[in-house]
Amino acid sequence: MYDMKALYEAESVQHAIQLRLEHPEAQIIAGGSDVLVQMREGKRAGKELISIYMIDAMRGVSIDEAENIRIGSLTSFSHITHDPIIQKYINVLGEAVDQVGSPQIRNIGTIGGNTCNGVTSADSASTLHAWEAVVELTGVNGVRRLPIKDFYIKAGVVDIRAEEGEIQTAILIPKVSYENTFGHYIKYGMRNAMEIASLGCSVNVRLSDDKQTIDRCRIAYGVAGPVPMRVPSAEAVANGSAMTEDMVNEFSLAVLNDINPRDSWRASKAFRQHIAVEMAKRALIESIHRAGGEIK
Repeated sequence: MYDMKALYEAESVQHAIQLRLEHPEAQIIAGGSDVLVQMREGKRAGKELISIYMIDAMRGVSIDEAENIRIGSLTSFSHITHDPIIQKYINVLGEAVDQVGSPQIRNIGTIGGNTCNGVTSADSASTLHAWEAVVELTGVNGVRRLPIKDFYIKAGVVDIRAEEGEIQTAILIPKVSYENTFGHYIKYGMRNAMEIASLGCSVNVRLSDDKQTIDRCRIAYGVAGPVPMRVPSAEAVANGSAMTEDMVNEFSLAVLNDINPRDSWRASKAFRQHIAVEMAKRALIESIHRAGGEIK
């Protein structure tokens, strides 16, 4: 049994916005893989819920007129992993969300729910930050687009404004972020499956035409701070550099300048810092190989 005050079912995006304005304290629910578990545990007992699960317009992956990859917020993890656009242009995102929970969770869980939950351990989060995703929010004042780094306000809190009736309708990956770009995601947990990340690291690179230097590198972590985060110190080491073992070592050590993981029962701060260096190294090397480069 679930202790809920009321359940409202939105039939369209505009209907969902209307329901949010009428019930500003209500909790949005999509697949329910997070919200219903929390409710069963008593954390959201007595809440009103607004279900957006039936809004098919918020599902699917496409390329829009500006050549952004557009992922509807209700697109399931399984759909993302197997979608041909994702596989062609940003396969690392499919690989990352394929590490969420179990097959049942991946069939019901959504990319919008994963990001709106606001947790730093979300398997999609570090990859979306590394690929400079943009969050699309739709409310009574129209559509607002926000870089994902600005969407996360603090631990467990994201920028969706109830007073404007906003809901997250899509996540966009700009062409400048995915074109000729290759990446790799590494998740560390105490088990190989059904595990929340103790640390997640996502790296992507774009190489020069002659495959001798890194034109552009991005790296982001989950669980290296209260919100998912980019690591500019390491990016600065790799950008414009030749692909040498010395550069890779300098890159991986530079992550310690920016990350600030916490102590928890899953892992100590010192251990997270230790594995962050190794994860950065391995993810960069694999990204370079996927891009057709070679470490010298």
